[in-house]
Amino acid sequence: MLVAYTRFAAAGGRVSRLLMLLLAYHGGAEVGRYISLERLVEQNKDRYYETLEESSQGWHEGSHNPWPFIHYVLWVLKTAYAEFENRLGKVKAARGEKSQVVVDAIARLPGDFSIAQVQQQCPGVSVDLIRKLLHDLRQQGKLECVGRGPNAMWRKTGG
Repeated sequence: MLVAYTRFAAAGGRVSRLLMLLLAYHGGAEVGRYISLERLVEQNKDRYYETLEESSQGWHEGSHNPWPFIHYVLWVLKTAYAEFENRLGKVKAARGEKSQVVVDAIARLPGDFSIAQVQQQCPGVSVDLIRKLLHDLRQQGKLECVGRGPNAMWRKTGG
């Protein structure tokens, strides 16, 4: 299928790059959802056209060599995965960052507050982590629990 793609790529640029994305998806390489393969091809279009020409020579005689273009497509995928990993490394939260988000949210809440109010301020933080931090802050004397059960409220003590 990729061999047929090499000939099609010579005929229509945008459609061929869309087909490259489709072939990548069917092959299980879904990096194109997060990194633009078309942008990578555009940034390296000289190499794209060189490998296309090299792979197309001898097509009508049946003696063409698809490997230069196949190597190019694989290079694009490898580059996309490397860029994706680089972006993912920048997005990862540092250890303890969620705890700090909760502590900051508690500091911003006025007066008495509930666990539900803290949850609203901290999307993506589990209720278990919030409860643990409330317990720790209570042990440190910074908070006190007013009431019991799901309607319990928390109050800053200034400690």
